[in-house]
Order: sequence, then structure tokens, then C-alpha cells
Amino acid sequence: MRRIEEPAVGVLDVGSFSARLVVVPVDGSPREPVLNHQTRLRLDRELDGRGRLTDRGVAAVTAAVAAGMSTAYRHGVRGVYPLATSSIRDAANSAEVVQHVAGETGVELRFLSGPAEAGLAYLAARRWYGADAGPLLVLDIGGGTVEGGARGGAAGCGQQASFARSLPLGARSMTRDWLPTERVSKRQVKALRTHALDIVTTTLGAADVVDPRVVGCSKVLQQLARLSGARPGKCRELRLDDLRAWIPRLAALPPSKRAELPGISRSRAHQALAGAIVAEALLTVSGGKVAICPWSTRDGLLLTLQDKAKAAAGTQAA
Repeated sequence: MRRIEEPAVGVLDVGSFSARLVVVPVDGSPREPVLNHQTRLRLDRELDGRGRLTDRGVAAVTAAVAAGMSTAYRHGVRGVYPLATSSIRDAANSAEVVQHVAGETGVELRFLSGPAEAGLAYLAARRWYGADAGPLLVLDIGGGTVEGGARGGAAGCGQQASFARSLPLGARSMTRDWLPTERVSKRQVKALRTHALDIVTTTLGAADVVDPRVVGCSKVLQQLARLSGARPGKCRELRLDDLRAWIPRLAALPPSKRAELPGISRSRAHQALAGAIVAEALLTVSGGKVAICPWSTRDGLLLTLQDKAKAAAGTQAA
């Protein structure tokens, strides 16, 4: 077992589909992690009728956290941020889940607010594209929320977002609330389209950023770009016209068949239609196309942890 001797920071990102540990050197890049570990989860299947994570779901989260943190410890990494995303944060028994995980593992999961997540996605996009990219509007479709800023939204011209919002339009929650059956009707699709567009229009209209570069930072947008014709590993842009053509096709297919389409993973197939409808609303309001950024909230958090570690080292040296 190789120990990581250089100063490093890490994030254990506990989401609906996985708990992923990523460790990067303090002077390195999120593009080049020195440690990567992933435990599969399916928390979308572990919510009961009251919106609570089931005992099996809580046990799965506990085991995933234990596996991720023990992997970090074995490699000599202690500075790991245990981030729980909306799949746990929005559960009706989230406090009980955090308490149980802490009691079993000694690790207290931490939450970020929607606007805070938006700000981190903006930071990640800004570092990826650089200061010369000009104003950014950063969009991120998650499971329980859409963040933007400049994230969805978030937006701004500098290193930090001047505008950050969290919208109740996550792909998972929209599927549950608006498209709960495998076979969906045109009426259901139309209703969700209207709902999503109303919310996005109201929210993004408050982003006072002139002629921004529109950037997407999420797995949902990456998969939709791949579906719409991008080559594997080359998902650089998603256009409204291409996306709009796919919505009726997705609506006509059950999740098992959607999973056979390019870019749509089996774990996310059931929420692909809702994700596409929310993305359509975002692109309609933001100009018709979005550049796909490979970095997202987790990378923004890693960059923030790196910045803090460097600042602390500089203070000690002084």
C-alpha cells in the first residue's frame, strides 16, 4: 500500500449513485488525482413513501463512508472533506442518517447549501476556462436541485460568483414528482416543461451578467451532450435544437430502453427524460447552447481545500 507522502487534500463525495473519494496534492490539479476510490450506491431506490432513507439505504451509506475513509487513512491521507449531496441532505431523516454514520464510522457527513454548491461549480468552471473566458453563467443539474451562478443557476465575471441560486428542478425529484411511471403521457411531459420553464425564466432573469459564456457542469448535461451526437470523451457542447428533438423519443421509451441509447447510463436512465426537460428550459433561457465543463462541484471543493491549505502553509512559514 503506497502512502501519499506529499501534502494532499481530498473529498469523499457521497451521492445518490456512488460514494467517490478523490485525493489531489495541494500543489496538483483535480485533473490528476493521486487516489481515486468509488463505492456504488443506489439511494434513489432506498427512499420510502415518506421521503426517508430506508434502513438498507442508511447501512449502504455507512459502509460506503467507512470504505472511502479507511482507504484514505491507509494511504496516509487525513484531510478529507466528507460531503453528502442532496440525496441525503433532502431525505426526511437526514439528521438521523448523519448521526448513525458518525456513530458507526466516526465521520460526520457535511452538507452544503444549494447556493454554496453553485458557487463551487462556478469556481471550478472559472479555473477550467481561466480569467480570459469573460463572464460565465454556470449550470448544474443534480438529482434534487439545479444549481447555477452564476450557477442555475451561478454567474459572474471574477473568480467568485456574484449570483448563485439553487432551483428545485433536480432530475431525480422531477421524475418522482412529475413523471413517476415508466410510461409517460404527452400531458405529463407538457406540464413539466411548463413548470421548469416558469422557474428557470424567473430565476435566471435575475442574473445581471451581460453576454456570458454558458457552461454546464454536471453528469446529466454530459450524458445529454453524448446522446445528442457528441463523440465519447468529446462532449464539448449541447445545443437546444438537438436536445429538443430527443425529448419525445425519450418520453416514448421505458427506462430499460433509454439505457441502450448513447451516453445514458443504466443507473440514470429513469431520470433522463426529466433531466432533458430541465436542460431544455435552461438552454431556452440562456441562449440555446451550453459548453460542457468536465469539472463540477466536487472539483470546486477540492480547489477550495487546496487554496486553504496553501494559505495555512504560507501563514506558518511567515
